[in-house]
Amino acid sequence: MKKLLFFIALSTFIFSANAQIKIGGKSLNTKKLVGAASDLATAITLSDEDVANLCKESVEWMDTHNKVSDDDSPYTQRLNKLTENLKEVNGIKLNFKVYEVIDINAFACGDGSIRVFSSLMDIMDDDELLAIIGHEIGHIAGTDTKDAIKRAYLASAAAKAAGSAGGAMEKLSESQLGEIAQSFVSAKFSQKQEYAADEYGFKVCIENGRSPYGMANALNKLVELSNGEKASVIQQMFSSHPDSEKRAAKMKEKADKYTAENK
Repeated sequence: MKKLLFFIALSTFIFSANAQIKIGGKSLNTKKLVGAASDLATAITLSDEDVANLCKESVEWMDTHNKVSDDDSPYTQRLNKLTENLKEVNGIKLNFKVYEVIDINAFACGDGSIRVFSSLMDIMDDDELLAIIGHEIGHIAGTDTKDAIKRAYLASAAAKAAGSAGGAMEKLSESQLGEIAQSFVSAKFSQKQEYAADEYGFKVCIENGRSPYGMANALNKLVELSNGEKASVIQQMFSSHPDSEKRAAKMKEKADKYTAENK
């Protein structure tokens, strides 16, 4: 933190953008330093509109760098059918696409973009898949994804500031958007946020006439796979969704209660 504050404070005392100064025996390129400090200040004060634009750009980067299923693909048709009633959340329009990749994952971004990986679709039935999609929508509803991309941008800007003093981090600025996109795909959410998203996934299943056990079954399937032959394949998704076993148990209790009350 002291280093970041130093960079921000230092920029206010630099008058020549092309100057070279030395601190602690290290040469600092002031032009890069001012730019990095500006990025940090921007990251701290990102507005909702800024975040939405950053989300849009990041998702576009992801769409460009992954194989997106064609409109007539069975994956796309299945996803479209499952999400035909899921148009928006909190005034944010939702859009869905499938990435044909080997990773078992799904992610959402604050602009309403939800991307589901084909390998996840391969192992989930419709009830389980809709529960996971609902879970991702829950992260948008709870503004978790906006907070995640703010953290990603701040981390990237901070690393760029560090790189302005010279060193391995200096190259980060050339691929900043890609770094940000990759970071929110595997964003870590708090236990509270995950439970709230599970609740939302449960709600989506009920409202769309699906099994109340969809969320519990999906989580249990991930728990089972994490201990089996596909453990390494689901590591990315599983590592970003902690306490899945406890969450599965909680969702099963909720499904049991719902079923008992609606016999």
